[in-house]
Amino acid sequence: MNSMIPRRNLGQGLQVSAIGLGCMGMSDFYGDSDQAQNLAVLHHALDIGVNFLDTADMYGVGRNEQLLAEVLKTRRAEVVLATKFGNVRAPDGAFLGVCGTPEYVAQSCDASLARLGVDVIDLYYQHRIDPKVPIEDTVGAMQRLVEAGKVRYLGLSEANGASVRRAAKVAPIAALQSEYSLWTREIEQDALLACREAGIALVPYSPLGRGFLTGAIQRPDDLPANDWRRMNPRFQGENFDANWMLVDAVRGLAAELGISAAQLALAWLLHQGPDIVPIPGTRSVTRLDKNAAAATIQLSADTQARLRQILDSITVQGTRYPAQHMGAVNL
Repeated sequence: MNSMIPRRNLGQGLQVSAIGLGCMGMSDFYGDSDQAQNLAVLHHALDIGVNFLDTADMYGVGRNEQLLAEVLKTRRAEVVLATKFGNVRAPDGAFLGVCGTPEYVAQSCDASLARLGVDVIDLYYQHRIDPKVPIEDTVGAMQRLVEAGKVRYLGLSEANGASVRRAAKVAPIAALQSEYSLWTREIEQDALLACREAGIALVPYSPLGRGFLTGAIQRPDDLPANDWRRMNPRFQGENFDANWMLVDAVRGLAAELGISAAQLALAWLLHQGPDIVPIPGTRSVTRLDKNAAAATIQLSADTQARLRQILDSITVQGTRYPAQHMGAVNL
């Protein structure tokens, strides 16, 4: 690994680059993308020492795992590979619900291994908690994958504090992946506390507010017609305008520091504890370099206090998912 990118320890001793790469947008949700460009970004990530690559079986209905397989063919030893199961989609992409049955856990793992072209997954997450299945049963099945040598470490995603504590009694949990950023901080009052009780790391997804916090999205019409964010309440109408106040304030502070708003947002997360490893997504080599550079930015106590004052003074408008999807998070 490039020595310029510091490492951090996830729970259970799993070591990764301090900033990872979320790969979802390369295959789904954020409009069309270019396969050659995606591969260039993935290879460049490894070249500069960003070794923590995050995917899921639902991203592109398997296509994202297949994309990573192209890189893993020649660079498997350089990658800490994370993928997820639990969100069920039909071949045409339709969402069919969440499944956490032991049988589905085993089937999903085998299918992901085949698409990724690997023998073992480094970090295997339950993508969403299945309220119909006791988490003890799901995590028990996940632990059997570890015992079978198919998975090295286990994780959860969008689990609340109670679920984290229950899961940790069944098997060692290395990481919780949940949304956490300058505009989504509810986890600080619940699941993050549970993680720290059990020595579980937090992997924030959407650490840049799905791109909003970068300031690059000036208005909703800047998004492609087939971009999922058009349906996100925070990107709509009056909510968008109100939330721009946060972006404007963050950009102003970042400019004083000589860094970008995105770098300030990532550096702030890294300063919330050594057990936090954000995974911003990008399809640009240039933005990848800038995101990675945030791992070495030091924020003074005064800067952190000023940023907290900004966060306390501005109320983010809109839920982080459309109403019909909010029931699947923080379970």
